[in-house]
Amino acid sequence: MTLDKFLALKPLYYDKIDYDRFPVIYKKIKKHFKLPKIIHIVGTNGKGSTGRALAHFLHLNGLHVGHYSSPHIIKFNERIWIDGRDADDNTLELTHKELQSLLSKEDIKALSYFEYTTLLAMLIFCKKCDYIVLEAGLGGEFDATNVFEKELSIVTPIGYDHESFLGTTIVQIATTKLRSVNNNLLLAKQYEKDVYELALSQVEDVNSNLYLAQSYLSDEFYKELDCFIETKKYPSFFKDNFSTAFCAFELLGFNVDVNLLEDLKLFGRCQKISSNVTIDVGHNPMAAKVLLEHFREKKVILIYNSYNDKEYKVILKILKPIIKEVQILRIENERVVLKSNLENVLNLLDIKYSLYEKIKKDEEYLVFGSFSVVERFLYVCQ
Repeated sequence: MTLDKFLALKPLYYDKIDYDRFPVIYKKIKKHFKLPKIIHIVGTNGKGSTGRALAHFLHLNGLHVGHYSSPHIIKFNERIWIDGRDADDNTLELTHKELQSLLSKEDIKALSYFEYTTLLAMLIFCKKCDYIVLEAGLGGEFDATNVFEKELSIVTPIGYDHESFLGTTIVQIATTKLRSVNNNLLLAKQYEKDVYELALSQVEDVNSNLYLAQSYLSDEFYKELDCFIETKKYPSFFKDNFSTAFCAFELLGFNVDVNLLEDLKLFGRCQKISSNVTIDVGHNPMAAKVLLEHFREKKVILIYNSYNDKEYKVILKILKPIIKEVQILRIENERVVLKSNLENVLNLLDIKYSLYEKIKKDEEYLVFGSFSVVERFLYVCQ
C-alpha cells in the first residue's frame, strides 16, 4: 500500500491519546535509528518559522539538515524538509516500505498518523543529516517527538490552544510543554509572564541552563535584524522568531549574520501571495493578535472558517478592528464549526459577513483560520 493510501486510513485526531504507545513502540526499533544532533521545538506559535529559519542557517553553513514540521498545507512532503527542499515522493515511498518492515503488524495499526510520520521522517533524516530541527505536534512532554535525545530545546511563545489536551490555563499548558525539556533551554520572548518562572523551575529541575532569546545576542545585532525586517517589509512579529533562530544558531557554535535570512522561504506564514491577498496558517488568539498588529492601519476582508474546538469568538473579537467583512470559506470537515454557530458569533460581534465567492482586485484580503482554510483557499483559487 502506498504511503498516501496508508495515511488516509489513519485518523488525524483522537478524542483520547495513548501517551505510552509511542515510547514503547519506538524502543522496539530504536537500534535502527542513528540519531544526529537534534534541536527540539515546542510552543504554541512561531514553531514553523523559527524552525525553518534555523534549519536554513545550518544548511547554509554547509551542513545536511532536516526539518520536521506539521501540519502541511497542500502536500504531505512539506512536513519533511531536507537541505532546502521538501522530501521527494520516491524517498517517502522507499522509507515507508522500510519502516513497515521494521514494525510489527500490530504496531503499524496502533500508531497514529503523527506517530507514524514522525518515525518516517526520523528514518529519512538519520541517513542524510548532521542536524535535525524537530518540531513537536500539539504537545510537549508526551509528544511523539519527545522520545529522541536532544542537543537543545527551544520553546516558542506559549498561549492558549488545544486546551482539551493541554489544560485550560497558561500554567497548565506551559507546564505540559516545558516538561519536554531535559537539557539546555532557549526561551523565545513570551507574552505570558508565568512562562518565565516555569521555565526557570524546569531547567533547575534537570540541572541545565536557560537562555533568553530576547537578550542573548548583542544590541547591535538586534538593531541589524530590525533594519533587515523593515527593509524586507516582513511582519514585525518575525523579529522574535528570527531572533530565536539566530540565538539557537549561536548556541550551537556558529556565527550569526543577518544576511543568512536573504533566501529564506516561509510558506503560509503571513505570506503575501498577490498584491492584495495574504495567507496565514495561524488558528489561535495569539496568532490573531500578531495579525491585528500587522494590519493595524488597514481594513481587510477576512476569508475565514474555524474548527469547532478553536476559540473563534475570541479570535474574531481580536480581529474586529481590522475587519471590513468576513467571508466564510466552505470547508468539508467534520471538525468545522457549524455555519449557524459562526454566524451567531458574527452577529453578536456586529461583523458583516457573507459566503466567499471570489477575489476582487480593489479589496485587501486576509485568509486565516487554520492550515485547512489556507489549503482550501489555494485549491479553489487555482
